[in-house]
Amino acid sequence: MDKKLKLWDATMLVMGSMIGSGIFIVSSDMMRNLGSGYWLIAVWVITGILTVAGAISYGELSSVFPKAGGQYTYINEIFGKMAGFLYGWGLFTVIQTGTIAAVAMAFGKFTAYLVPWLNNSDPIFQSGSFRITWVQILAIVIIMLLTYINTRGVKDGKLLQNLFTVSKILALLGLIAFGFILVKDSHWTENLSFGWNAFQDFGKEVGNDLVPAGWKEIGGITLLGGIAAAMVGSVFSSVAWENVTFMSGEIENPKKNVVKSMVFGTVAVMSLYLLVNLVYLNALDRDGIAFADKNRPAVAASEMIFGSFGTVIMAVLVMISTFGCINGLVLAGARVYQTMAKDGLFFKAAIGNNRHGVPGKSLWMQGIWASVLALSGQYGDLLDMISFVIVLFYMITVFGVIWLRIKKPDLERPYKTWLYPVTPLLYLLIGTAFCVLLIIYKPQYTWPGFLLILTGVPVYFFINRKDKEQGV
Repeated sequence: MDKKLKLWDATMLVMGSMIGSGIFIVSSDMMRNLGSGYWLIAVWVITGILTVAGAISYGELSSVFPKAGGQYTYINEIFGKMAGFLYGWGLFTVIQTGTIAAVAMAFGKFTAYLVPWLNNSDPIFQSGSFRITWVQILAIVIIMLLTYINTRGVKDGKLLQNLFTVSKILALLGLIAFGFILVKDSHWTENLSFGWNAFQDFGKEVGNDLVPAGWKEIGGITLLGGIAAAMVGSVFSSVAWENVTFMSGEIENPKKNVVKSMVFGTVAVMSLYLLVNLVYLNALDRDGIAFADKNRPAVAASEMIFGSFGTVIMAVLVMISTFGCINGLVLAGARVYQTMAKDGLFFKAAIGNNRHGVPGKSLWMQGIWASVLALSGQYGDLLDMISFVIVLFYMITVFGVIWLRIKKPDLERPYKTWLYPVTPLLYLLIGTAFCVLLIIYKPQYTWPGFLLILTGVPVYFFINRKDKEQGV
């Protein structure tokens, strides 16, 4: 296969897939859960450690299995066909496609800042609580457009990815710089004055707006639940870095460049995220972050920095960011379904490449299902459901590093996990704490995604039954 992606392209894919809409939105909910600048920063730091530790651990597996399919291949090779299938099933049904849908919806909602009628017009169709709006139609158009572009070959997808990723990195750096230079009334001291005391205020709805209802100090069990709930947002904003592993078969020198791109990319993105949150704490007071209009602290901060024109600047930035993010997710995801199809675990049609050398049918299957999910219109529901399932599979894969060291100590490892076994154990420790706290205190964030994965069990046995009947 022609290796068309260099280290720079792979790093741009990591960063572009990670930076979507989350960083511009989730800090509002995080602040409502914890109510302190210290805790907001702490949760982002914990998430950063978790993310980089995961990327460093994955590096070892990417050097042992340097082929397309990435995480699916790792799980399949280490834990067997069924475990690999359940990951691939989860990826297609909700992880990859759900993230594409959620980010596309965010693109539509921020576009509505520039084109208000998108929000103000009546639903195209409504039946009970289900409705189809123009924002959803725009989200689907974007998914279909980027799917089409990626069916034209890796070169087109790569150029688009690099252009949009560089654009959003420069825009974020500009926001960070101006966020400290142009803000006249800094709220930094005020936001950090609460120290390690934590508070919650989930507000009350007044019309279509969420307004403060009064902060209540929390501790103990409630604080643990608040940290877990806050991490749902920061984790969702920090996933998809593993997408580069799906493209291993098309990356130059994958044994070295995949791990380098993951480590460089995750460190850079988590540093940017931390700095953006410092801008929020500088530009806005606690209520300003927690109850920003429509949960968009980035827009509120941008208005403080650039005045009324800040809304337009931020809307354009988020549109660039989400467009590039969707492209990265579309580009990478289809390679997993193609690898699964070759293993007899997905539709046979997904096996072949089109005349441009890319898995065209796999891309369209992904695009169509992501569009169906976008019709649900529930960005928050998709976000909540995805984070738990993603971390669960990350943990299984990271544990695979340890398992492989025990089972096959003599296996050639061109790259070995830095600070092994501390790094994978650190990931497993933080990941377990996150998952357990969510199961206990926020079960609504866990069971829908978990049940969706379990629906793959009968599908797996049905596929294997057909294989046995055919003597495979």
